[in-house]
Amino acid sequence: MEKEQHKLFFLTDKLVFPPVDSANSDGLLAVGGDLSPERLLLAYKKGIFPWFDNDSIILWWSPNPRMVLYPDKIRVSKSMKKVIRDDKFKLTKNTCFNEVLEHCSSVSRKGQDGTWITKEMKNAYLELYERGIAKSYEVWEGENLVGGLYGIDLGHVFCGESMFSLTSNASKFAFIKLAEELRDKEYGIIDCQLHTEHLASMGAQEISRKEFVRLLNAR
Repeated sequence: MEKEQHKLFFLTDKLVFPPVDSANSDGLLAVGGDLSPERLLLAYKKGIFPWFDNDSIILWWSPNPRMVLYPDKIRVSKSMKKVIRDDKFKLTKNTCFNEVLEHCSSVSRKGQDGTWITKEMKNAYLELYERGIAKSYEVWEGENLVGGLYGIDLGHVFCGESMFSLTSNASKFAFIKLAEELRDKEYGIIDCQLHTEHLASMGAQEISRKEFVRLLNAR
């Protein structure tokens, strides 16, 4: 059987994206455009995110299935419950967004060479942070920043972008605290983008792109 062909969309200065169901089997939807705050916000509202490296043009993705966490389904292990009880960590929010961004871009990750958080991406998310759209959660051990995460807050869905941990359980702590806060605020989902065993172990699951878009539009 001949493999289905997908048209690759090249973005221009116009603030439009093709329908997400036109993405290829890997989730690649479009290339080009820019990382202006307006385009990024439009992308996230449509279920699209940028993901590329220093040697690539801007690539836009909308994978199917999509990894998400329903905040009330966060899974906290016995060992993490003990970490929380022992008050090993302290959590702050939006106090050092730039430092979280830098750590996320520089921390080494298993199976990855380099980073997708390029200088261009950092500048774009810093601008979104200054507009109150991008948020960071920071984890402290004493006076030291040891973990955290950042993402885009759409008001009913939190689009997680990246997390880091310099000591055991620090990023898990941030993720749990994020989920608990968003559960209390009645957010629909935390967008985790792509499947990882780490996220699955904490209760995240895959849903169809169609269901993900429905949840994005459920306000």
